[in-house]
Amino acid sequence: MKPTLLYQHLKELSAKLDITVAEQNMRVTGVNAKSGLCIVKDQKMFIMDKHLTIREKLETLAGCLRNLPLDDIYVMPAIRKYLDRS
Repeated sequence: MKPTLLYQHLKELSAKLDITVAEQNMRVTGVNAKSGLCIVKDQKMFIMDKHLTIREKLETLAGCLRNLPLDDIYVMPAIRKYLDRS
């Protein structure tokens, strides 16, 4: 599966978990900020640095999703395989 398509599927999985994925320009903050999961006004958000490569975006988002309960949600086999890898 192409990395851009895989990233799109990970964002769709995030949406199923009620997590909004927002790509932001972290460089303008003037603070050494990193991508990650946070809660803003009771809404789960994954803030992604838009300057990361597609591979870095995949690993960052997958790292978050790996730690969440996915047993009750349909996950495409290719996506589950990607998430299950070490």
